[in-house]
Amino acid sequence: MNAPNLPPTDTIAAAVRIALAEDIGNGDLTAALIPATGTTHASVITREDTILCGCAWFDEVFHQVEPQIRITWDANDGDAVGAGQRLCQLQGPARGLLTGERSALNFLQALSGTASAARRYVDAIRGTRTIILDTRKTLPGMRLAQKYAVRCGGAQNHRVGLYDGILIKENHIAAAGSITAAVGAAKASAPAGVFVEVEVENLPELHEALAAGAERILLDNFSRDDIRQAVAETAGRAKLEVSGGVTLADIRGLAETGVDYISIGDITKNLRAIDLSMRIEQRR
Repeated sequence: MNAPNLPPTDTIAAAVRIALAEDIGNGDLTAALIPATGTTHASVITREDTILCGCAWFDEVFHQVEPQIRITWDANDGDAVGAGQRLCQLQGPARGLLTGERSALNFLQALSGTASAARRYVDAIRGTRTIILDTRKTLPGMRLAQKYAVRCGGAQNHRVGLYDGILIKENHIAAAGSITAAVGAAKASAPAGVFVEVEVENLPELHEALAAGAERILLDNFSRDDIRQAVAETAGRAKLEVSGGVTLADIRGLAETGVDYISIGDITKNLRAIDLSMRIEQRR
């Protein structure tokens, strides 16, 4: 698949600077054992099937560590790659390759893990009308990167943060006094193009949200039967989203109820990094 638009380049560069600072500190003591003039060739392979993601972060690590390193990719973000497949080749100063290795692989394996998780959920509901969404449950400092990885996996992003969407939850409703009051205030203040969504916990609250004119409604921990009833009663008047305790085993059944969206925090918060390896192939 074609990779989606990357986050801004300065965002990628800033994340890489932080990663290198915490890893290198005052200097790579082990790489200093290697002659400064030595050059080498290396390749990165994946030890398991994955959806590749994070090439730009990988490249940026070596750009900051040693700009003379050249990287040639055999696959692109969003590509499905198989165990044992070579992902890229690197050529350049040996010290720079060794210093950047861990940080570069950390970005690549984490973002590939996120993209792969997203693809599993997307594949599980293929053929239905439902769209898989992520959540704000991301690794601190890595939100735009993980949101990008989700898109590489074929899912879509919910709001990026508190600034680009209004999601009225239980505590907001309690503070406002009612669903009706909270939705009314949100609709009156929402900037152009910003969606207003309200969380409901039962069918009576759904009815109140619909009467208040909510354009998106989050069905929180509804039973399967109640979700079907909510879809029937809403009849297209608002977009319906399901969230809460969703697993890969039950997601197709949820999608078959006819909801518009299913949001899944596990895609980004329960991250399992992909097993990758960089191998030095020659040195001169």
